[in-house]
Amino acid sequence: MPEAMSSANLRSSDAGNGSGGRHPEPRQRPVKTPVHVGEEAVVDIGPVAHGGHFIAHLSGHTVFVRHTLPGERVRIAITDVSSKIVRADAIEIIEPSPDRVKAPCQWARPGDCGGCDFQHVGRAAQLALKTQVVRESMARYAGLPDLDLEVMSLSAGEGDDGLHWRTRVRWTVDASGRPGLLANRTHDVVPVDECLLASPAIAALAIPTKRYPGARDVSTVEGDEGRVSVVVDGVLKTGKQRIEQRVRDREWRVDTGSFWQIHPRAAETLVGAVLELGRPAPGEHWWDLYSGVGLFSAFLAESVGVTGVVHAVESGSSAVRDARRSLHDLAQVTLHHADALRWLRAADERPDGIVLDPPR
Repeated sequence: MPEAMSSANLRSSDAGNGSGGRHPEPRQRPVKTPVHVGEEAVVDIGPVAHGGHFIAHLSGHTVFVRHTLPGERVRIAITDVSSKIVRADAIEIIEPSPDRVKAPCQWARPGDCGGCDFQHVGRAAQLALKTQVVRESMARYAGLPDLDLEVMSLSAGEGDDGLHWRTRVRWTVDASGRPGLLANRTHDVVPVDECLLASPAIAALAIPTKRYPGARDVSTVEGDEGRVSVVVDGVLKTGKQRIEQRVRDREWRVDTGSFWQIHPRAAETLVGAVLELGRPAPGEHWWDLYSGVGLFSAFLAESVGVTGVVHAVESGSSAVRDARRSLHDLAQVTLHHADALRWLRAADERPDGIVLDPPR
């Protein structure tokens, strides 16, 4: 790079003194040859990108490829072409990565279920890839290139194999009434016999083997007590409308339509991270934006005490109702049923800290 800079400076100087030097030629963009859905090609895979994709290059295009790994040589099939982006699936692994493993789920493959991005990746490599994605996102979008971060693996308990931990699963019902899961970036329902990520209690219901004629979706929601509620098209069919969830010494009764972390250890872990990094102190003023059912607000309130203030801002009606019930004993919390951005524009104080947890 220094040699190229020196050469460019010399040409510029020659042109200025009439010596006949030429201006540097403009940088040439790769010539793009049209590609089409269904076309196949062999490519070498580069770094990870967001959304379970990896970068490859083909005919002047940057291609986002699923079901592969950095360093692999694979045969791809183009799945989507737009004016800005080309997507593909790896349909044959020619030179595999040492981090590749056999996916435990038979539907975690090209053309089938799109729910899992990394089942073909060893668990240690999964964490490294996710850390890289978060680090690059924070550098690109937040302007924090040197952020020190760690992606943690949450164990679901003794003998954890990375499966059977989801306490919420939403099944999409096809035209025949059979529940299944969606293919990647489509509304196509993939018929499955089971989901290996579903908790044992949800798996025991065997939802994919049942039929729901005329329904659009079936949601299965498990609470901390181990009971599962089944909701069809937003209407409770079995179980309770409000699910019990406990974090530390506090209990929430969360509507089946409200958001709660799907991993049984996620809520506790995130609360610990917020308190450790934010260090809310007595008398401080905090904002909890996109506050949901008030998970963070509750523990912020305990930290700032009766002399402090917590403003919790949430637009979801059921979540706000759940928060009112669960945080009724915390007078220092003010709940705002509002859009966070609109509320921010009208806010006229400077808080000591902000927790920002928007939906993805």
